[in-house]
Amino acid sequence: MRRLNRRARTDNQQAERGAISVIVAILLVTLLGFVAMAVDVGRIYSERAQLQNGADAAAIALAQKCARNASDSLCTTSTLAGSLANQNALNGMSNVNNIQLSTTAGTVSVTTTAKENGAPDNSVSLFFAGVLGIPSMQVAAKSSAVWGSPSKGPTAFPLAFSICQVQTMVDKGLQVLQNKDSSSNQNKDSTKNANPGCTLPSGGTVPGGFGWLAQDAGKCGASIDLSVNESGSDPTNTKTGNSAPSNCEATLNGWAADITAGRKAVVLLPVFDKATGTGAGAVYHLTAFAAFNVVGWKFSGQDNTTPYSFNNTAPKGSGSAATATCTGDCRGIIGQFVTYVSLADGFTLGPTNPYGQYGASIARLTL
Repeated sequence: MRRLNRRARTDNQQAERGAISVIVAILLVTLLGFVAMAVDVGRIYSERAQLQNGADAAAIALAQKCARNASDSLCTTSTLAGSLANQNALNGMSNVNNIQLSTTAGTVSVTTTAKENGAPDNSVSLFFAGVLGIPSMQVAAKSSAVWGSPSKGPTAFPLAFSICQVQTMVDKGLQVLQNKDSSSNQNKDSTKNANPGCTLPSGGTVPGGFGWLAQDAGKCGASIDLSVNESGSDPTNTKTGNSAPSNCEATLNGWAADITAGRKAVVLLPVFDKATGTGAGAVYHLTAFAAFNVVGWKFSGQDNTTPYSFNNTAPKGSGSAATATCTGDCRGIIGQFVTYVSLADGFTLGPTNPYGQYGASIARLTL
């Protein structure tokens, strides 16, 4: 009896061991599947992120190149796109699989795919998943960008200057950019002319106008529309008066705080190429934007009265007090021209380069 019971227990133990082996084998396959998901899927996501970075960089770079010059070889070839795609890949290799470009419409799409030694084209090799019969997987990313001119949007400070004035400041260091009526004293003393060398109407402000734009209600800035022609209305209408506009104290105090702290106060100002009418009926035809590194200003009748006058008698770094001060009848900004700028945010996209060499441009991702 005892022998039979012992033999029965032995048979049961062997059966249990066999069942456990089957369960362990099943669990190992399942575990291997989870490992494949954790490692290989993570690898796919990493590769896709690299490809997306490369596609984004290539698309925006092509848009920027084409916005500046549609004939630029880097705009019309895949050289730039391929270089940026590779720079964003950890292995230094990516395929620029496809580029769809329209310089007329101002659009570009770039598709990047994986490139790995030993893997099929456009694929990433998978180690654990290969055991399950999935040796590789195709990975790709796509990005699109558009470019054009800034059409409608806000300007932080409601003051415009003529393209003639701006041109005289390019590569000339620190200067005074006056917004005083350029017809004042024009025949009496050329040194008092706000815009020496410029002629009305394209060279300076209109008679009875000081370059101020009609402000948005309760704000310092103004809404502008570069597509409005000289017969247009509200967005580019002037605001009459010699004094600075209201609601700009916080803006000017912010500039002053940056300058006092040793930081640059770079201000974007709209630029016009034509002006019609006089006084309150004047309209500026805005054509571009320019960035100025502002170091001082005077917009009121009082010198050294913050915020409407600041650092206007001897601005730091001015070099020559005769050319970098704004006192007496002077009204304007003391600073240095930085560049004609691209505005990527806040503006409605307009046609590609309708404003010639001085036109600002926008290049931005859409996907």
